[in-house]
Amino acid sequence: MKNLLITMMLILFGAANLMSGSAVTIKGSDTLVRLGQRWAEEYMKNNPEAVIQVSGGGSGTGIAALLNGSTDVCEASRDMKEKEYKLAEKKGIKPYRVSVALDGIAVFLNESNKVKNLNFAQLKGIYTGAITNWKEVGGNDTRIIIYGRENNSGTYSFFKKQVLNKEDYSDYTQTLPGTAAVVNAVSKDKNGIGYGGIAWAKGVKFAAVAKNEDGKYVIPSLETVSNGSYPISRDLYWFFNGKPEGELKKLVNWVLSEEGQKVAEEIDYVPLSKERAKASLVK
Repeated sequence: MKNLLITMMLILFGAANLMSGSAVTIKGSDTLVRLGQRWAEEYMKNNPEAVIQVSGGGSGTGIAALLNGSTDVCEASRDMKEKEYKLAEKKGIKPYRVSVALDGIAVFLNESNKVKNLNFAQLKGIYTGAITNWKEVGGNDTRIIIYGRENNSGTYSFFKKQVLNKEDYSDYTQTLPGTAAVVNAVSKDKNGIGYGGIAWAKGVKFAAVAKNEDGKYVIPSLETVSNGSYPISRDLYWFFNGKPEGELKKLVNWVLSEEGQKVAEEIDYVPLSKERAKASLVK
């Protein structure tokens, strides 16, 4: 009986070590967190020995975790900033970036809003506070209520750079923790406007967006993001400390496989083209 008890304890101890040894942590982008969780679920179904933990917090949070060694994979909806690359070099971290999917930053409007089209100049005016009434962009004579993301968000940074031309957001922007919260707020506010990844849209409508007033106004979709015609499109990334090996290499190459990219498409993310996915594989 005593020997049996010892044997069982050794088996449990060995199993715990095995699980600990193959555990992978993924942290970062709130835009990517839902896809990361789904990838983890599907991967673990086919690889029961793997343990993958996924959490959000924003791209900035994920990058900070990568730089302090507290995550294996950083999910980010933007590239690392120059100062982050310099800090990584100082710490002996060697960021290895892989594009894992595509995304369009949609402009969300309440379904009752009669505005259909917005160009970059109008969006910049709204989000910097120069335009404050919907009548200025073809809507009703009511105040515009602005919703956005927190400043540790990659979506916040990308929108600021691409659309606001690096100008500061209006002080009246109501910052919310995650695209789901932005969508929820706009869906309940007939005067609201927000932005975020297209995969999160629910109970809102998309504005068609053009870079210029005379340009073509385009609705974000799988097709328009894939072909680059939607003007606020971007890559979504996984960052590693050095070229991934072992379980990490196996995981990211599965994500880039036809099966992994199909998972992305199933939950309304935009998959990479077969050529780009193949080119991103870790050799």
